[in-house]
Amino acid sequence: MRFTRSTAVAVAALVSAFAIPALAQVMVGGAPMYSNKDIVDNAVHSKDHTTLVAAVKAAGLVQTLKGPGPFTVFAPTNAAFAALPAGTVDNLLKPENKAALTKVLTYHVVAGNMDSAALAKAIDAGKGKATLTAVSGGTLTATRSGSTIMVSDDSGGTAHVTIPDVVQSNGVIHVVDKVLLPK
Repeated sequence: MRFTRSTAVAVAALVSAFAIPALAQVMVGGAPMYSNKDIVDNAVHSKDHTTLVAAVKAAGLVQTLKGPGPFTVFAPTNAAFAALPAGTVDNLLKPENKAALTKVLTYHVVAGNMDSAALAKAIDAGKGKATLTAVSGGTLTATRSGSTIMVSDDSGGTAHVTIPDVVQSNGVIHVVDKVLLPK
């Protein structure tokens, strides 16, 4: 078989067509999220997650979330943090409250890679509910209504997954509209 310049161009185009979609999965906070980057390297570019990123840095969790994982992260938006009672975020970001901040943040993380299909399967297997153990040791309960997945915390709050399946090199992020609070 003889390779011509046009054959080489066609092969290059075909390879590019398959490689590029695998990198940029979805836009979050106006930024493309790349499946070959880790949770932190993607999150720092989302304008909707600046509070979360600041909190992760203040808690000293950057290296953990850059680790191999895999992790499933329920990532609250800036609006979710803003909906907390006045002064809550500022208080949690104080150095003397690092332990409490770490507990809140690790309550949003589950070990393993649970995309929405895995969550739906677990919910179905649990007859409408899936109990998830957060890295903090607390319990989250996943349910769904149609295709929308909800995650409830131990304090009675419920977050809706607004952007599911943001694939990372070390797990998956599900953007949520509420900060989940442990008891």
